[in-house]
Order: sequence, then structure tokens, then C-alpha cells
Amino acid sequence: MRIGVVGHGGRVSSVINHTMRPLDPALRVVAMVDPDEAGARARLPEQDREGVVFYPTLDEMVGKAKLDALVIGTRCDLHTPYAIEAAKYDLPLFLEKPVANSLEQATALEAAFEGSRCPVVVSFPLRVSPLCTFTRARIAAGAIGRPEHILGVNYVTYGVTYFECFYRNFAVTQGLFLQKATHDLDYMSYLLDAPIVRVAAMGLYGRVFGGDRPAGLTCVQCDRARTCPESPGYRHAHQNGYWEDGDHLCPFGEDIGTPETGMNEDASSALLQFANGAQGVYTQVFFARRDAAQRGATITGYDGTLSFDWYRNTARYVRHHQPFTDDTTAGEGMGHFGGDHVLAQNFLGLIRGEETTSITPIEAGIQSAYTCLAAKASAEQGCFMDVRQVGATPV
Repeated sequence: MRIGVVGHGGRVSSVINHTMRPLDPALRVVAMVDPDEAGARARLPEQDREGVVFYPTLDEMVGKAKLDALVIGTRCDLHTPYAIEAAKYDLPLFLEKPVANSLEQATALEAAFEGSRCPVVVSFPLRVSPLCTFTRARIAAGAIGRPEHILGVNYVTYGVTYFECFYRNFAVTQGLFLQKATHDLDYMSYLLDAPIVRVAAMGLYGRVFGGDRPAGLTCVQCDRARTCPESPGYRHAHQNGYWEDGDHLCPFGEDIGTPETGMNEDASSALLQFANGAQGVYTQVFFARRDAAQRGATITGYDGTLSFDWYRNTARYVRHHQPFTDDTTAGEGMGHFGGDHVLAQNFLGLIRGEETTSITPIEAGIQSAYTCLAAKASAEQGCFMDVRQVGATPV
């Protein structure tokens, strides 16, 4: 199985090496488009490192490398242009999220895939994780009656990463609705089996991260490193729960941006209206730590309430009109709570011809982008925003 990769960074290399390859040890990365050849090559296992060929363009790679599939894992602002080019080929494509970071990109991506025969698996592992699919099956079986309300929460204990490495570049991320909530709004729509059609959102900007520290400042250069909670020494000594201990850019630096020029939010929330009439609330917090970790949903109908939390690997079913509550424990130790494994199986099945349908198709990725863009615009403008729907007549 010959794979070509565009942008072989940490996330994509992990998915290929630790999730796809164990499912098919014959998989080989044989070609790449990546300006950081040394870094991209170093992330490969030995069996691929010497034989991989680097190409200047995707077109040349596809034309010469005799590939079975493509993987796109560039930084976020480049997902769309490379995916638009990949739409011209019939090769199965694994595409990292967000699939677009602007309305112009999203509409162009939708147009490119109209009539395309390129099967796409978008990196949306949460919707296919065991806890999520288990909950959706219960909803479909009528456990709570008609779902009327959903609450989604994401207390991100590693949220400072969006302020101390390349994710802080707002021009690339366009904020954390697109970068982070694209996962969550997708799985919430999946659970309710309906798209989000209207949103009202707000965000906190520059209240926790960002500030007036010098641009480019790192911990080893900083005179506050002994007392700063974000310095490697303080993190290690006080066990504040963040997993990255190395030297890094200051999360209180002026180069993070401002609310006026654009910056990632410290927290953000949204009210959601679904096409089937249900309503929802979503909130994400990026300065939580340690045992504050929480990610999951609560779905309520007249007959009952279903809830789950990926960090605790548990699901709960409360019957409203009977004296019974069920608690279920899920397995542990899999990437993205088991969803990466499911996506990899689907993608490899498409390559082999054993499967014909993606479980996270390009339409899901584009629809999530439209929803996140509406939430971003709502937070910026302070008003309700209608969400563009895939297949809508162009304005």
C-alpha cells in the first residue's frame, strides 16, 4: 500500500505510524510534499526513511509516484488548496481538519468536490468513537424520546498549546471555533442527525493568554521563568497537568495578537439551533488544567437524558419516568478516544476497495467549517448568524 503525504507533521505522522500501520503493516509512505524535508523524514520509521521521495508539487507526486492514496496534514490554511487539487484525482484522501478556514475556502472546496470521484475521510474521530456511536444508537432506539436539547462541553487541559507554538498564528488558525470546535459541532450534529442552521456565539479574547511580553520570547530567555506557571520548571514542580515540558514561546507575548487584530480565544461558547428544531449549547475553555478535563455531551428528551464524558470513559442513561439509571464504562488507551482507529479502518478499507463509503465524508467537513465560520462571525459581530448549508445555492 503506497501512500503519498502532503505535510508530514506530528499529528499526521502519529496517525500513520501508530494507527494505520498497525492495521496494515505493509503500508509504506513512499512520497511526500513538505518543505521541511529533514523533519518530515525524521518522523518516518526506518523502513520508509531511505526510500521516500520528495516532490515539489502534489501534481508531480501523483504523476510519478504510483500512489494508492493521499494524506493531507499541512497547517490549516493549506488544507483547502491541496484538497482542491486532490479532488482532481480518484485516489482515496485522508484530510485533516479544519478542511477550510474561511468562507471563500469552504465554498471553493465544495465546488471542487461536486462530481469528484475522490473519496475523502475527514479527520473527525469524535463522531465515530465508541462512546459517541453508542450514544447515537440509544437515541435512534428511542431511549430519550425525541431529542430536544444537547449540551456539549470541552474543558481543554492542554489549551495553552494554542498560544505557545505555531497554533498561535491567527492567520493560520482563524480562531478556535475552526481549530477545535470543528470536531465538537460535527459530533453534536451527528448525534442529533441534523445540521446546525443558526448560531449565536461569543468569545473571551486576551483575558488569560496574550499580553505585552516581547515578541519571540521563550522561557529560557525570560526573567520570570522561575515564577511563571507556564515555564517548564514551574509546570514540572507543581504538576499543573500540562504534558509539554520543553522550552516554548511565551503565551503572554504581544505576537499572539489582540482582540482588534485577531487572536485565538481563551474560551468561547455558542447557542445552536438544529434543522430538526432541537436546540443546543456548546462551550470550550482553554485554560482548564488537571482534573478539570471534560469533553462530552448531554442529550435530553422528554423520556430521558443521555450523557457521556470521553475523559472519564463513561456514559449514563437516566430514565425520566422510571426509577432506573444505567452507567456504562468504555475501553481506554486509543487515539482520540478510539475514533482514530475507526477512521483508519475506514480509510484503509476504501484503499483496498473493501468499503465504498466514507464515514466522515468531505460534506461533513465542509458543513462543520460553515458552522464554525458562522460562530466566528457571530462572536465578532454580536448577532445571530444563519449557517450556510452544503448544497445551498451560491449567493
